[in-house]
Amino acid sequence: MDSHGSAVRVPKTAELVAQLLRERIVRGELSEGETLPPEAGLMAEFRVSRPTLREAFRVLESEGLITVHRGSRGGARVRVPTVDVVARYAGLVLEHSGVSVADLSTAQAILEVACARTVASRRDPLQIADLRKAVEQAARVKDPLKQLEAQNRFHQRLVEEAGNLTVGVLHSAVQQLIDLALMDRATTGSWRASAAQHLGARAHQKFVDLLAAGDVEASGALWRRHIEETHEYLSGHEDGPG
Repeated sequence: MDSHGSAVRVPKTAELVAQLLRERIVRGELSEGETLPPEAGLMAEFRVSRPTLREAFRVLESEGLITVHRGSRGGARVRVPTVDVVARYAGLVLEHSGVSVADLSTAQAILEVACARTVASRRDPLQIADLRKAVEQAARVKDPLKQLEAQNRFHQRLVEEAGNLTVGVLHSAVQQLIDLALMDRATTGSWRASAAQHLGARAHQKFVDLLAAGDVEASGALWRRHIEETHEYLSGHEDGPG
């Protein structure tokens, strides 16, 4: 019992073993693709039984931190955690919670507008050139769905240019679900491809121009409006994302 009279859950031995191995992977003591030591060695090190060790392996495997291969040449190999893995799990939690498009769009605006202001304040020629190149590449894509995908990638690129890893992870989770919603709408037949292409490309081009000018306020305001118009599109009130 704790001081409030509530029962305190004691972690299982397998969970403790999984935590120790997890820490080694995160600290870089175990590298991508490296095989974990033989079971006998780990059992002796942690003073646990084979069933307990294998339960710890199952925990790590479910987290995507190892892959376990059975058989005479089997073993557990390390998989270093990536941003995509974290974003995918966060996206699953949001989807399971029944998050609304409005909620996603609000989160997207908070994250991306902050990134837009950061990039605009830096006025880094290399970053501006990179973003402008992304806009031009998207504009050259003729297939409407592929161009929509390219425009969506621009949003991700903007966040990457801001350089905050935590924001990047959170944004990836939100963006994945928004991308799914956009592509779902785009393939239902209610989508006017030409309008979506034109409005999205125009907003992106103007936005990069504002970044190049170092206009923090205007670039942030335009990007917020762009996201709000995209939300209107996803809600069925517009012909295409702005």
